Amino acid sequence: MTVHATIDMRAWGDARLYTLRNASDMRIDISDLGATLVSWHAPDRNGRIADVLLGHDTPEDYRHGRAFMGAIIGRWANRIRDARFTIDGVAHEVERNEGANHLHGGSAGFHRQMWRVHEADGALVMTLTSPAGASGFAGNLDVTVRYALSDDGTLSIDYEARTDAPTPVNLTNHAYFNLSGQPGAQANIRDHEIAIAADSYFAIDASSIPVARENVARSVFDLRTPRSIGVGLDASHEQLALAGGFDHCYALNDDRADEPRTVAVLFDPSSGRELSVATDARGLQFYSGNYLEGVPARDGSSYRKHAGLCLEAGGFPNEINMDSAHAVLRPGEIYRQRTRYTLRVR
Repeated sequence: MTVHATIDMRAWGDARLYTLRNASDMRIDISDLGATLVSWHAPDRNGRIADVLLGHDTPEDYRHGRAFMGAIIGRWANRIRDARFTIDGVAHEVERNEGANHLHGGSAGFHRQMWRVHEADGALVMTLTSPAGASGFAGNLDVTVRYALSDDGTLSIDYEARTDAPTPVNLTNHAYFNLSGQPGAQANIRDHEIAIAADSYFAIDASSIPVARENVARSVFDLRTPRSIGVGLDASHEQLALAGGFDHCYALNDDRADEPRTVAVLFDPSSGRELSVATDARGLQFYSGNYLEGVPARDGSSYRKHAGLCLEAGGFPNEINMDSAHAVLRPGEIYRQRTRYTLRVR
């Protein structure tokens, strides 16, 4: 995978936008606010360029938004039941920012922080220090996220974190994809086709906390072969009714992978764009944009329900209360996670 990307920087309100550009003139804009993926411009099968990410117009929209649009999520991606957990016999409580539960690092999570930025070997390297006590989490946490764009259309996201006290860590990116490039209120992912390499997923309760690991066989959650998202959304299933669509974590096959393996493929028949996702993470949250109605879009418009979808690689929701060995980072250890999004045309 060859990285020849050039990196430009420009002011964006009181934040900055950094543009990665490869040899094919594919362009990705990333902000130091939230280490956020703001846009990804790429051609369709006819060479027409469009943005395949949902996004807002201004930094203020990102600061005050409720959709976590394109941001790095931490310290804990997804939910922690009752915002409580125990490490080494010590009980901890963190911010409750979604009813009784903790969601996506809290109201002042990584998505609302200003990250430090430097360039290294053609990549954009973003760093953040989360102080002890942030959102209630113990320990000072130093985080590095490395974004690199290769000439084959692969966006690599490499995460690292270190701590000085045991703390839960689960990092991801919350980008919303719509491969058709439809703008604003026109955007819809129902015609997209998706495949996810997972034999099981986590069924949830009414507050989106996992309650059971279920086999996907003979259910709407069986995405081991490509399936229309719209057909899935129209299916009758109590889990879809609870979440308003898909908002479930898939337990990925080969969960002890040492290298990123392909775990999902998304295809838009209208444009010919195909996105493949490779990761070394154990889980993949598939969220079909169920609560995007009225969220500010670009050019002053608003998104509708199912305007875009997220494929968030990481650990399992509430894993700190299920299997803390995978969820706790300790002093002297390094948290690492690698995810690759590759955009092609077929």
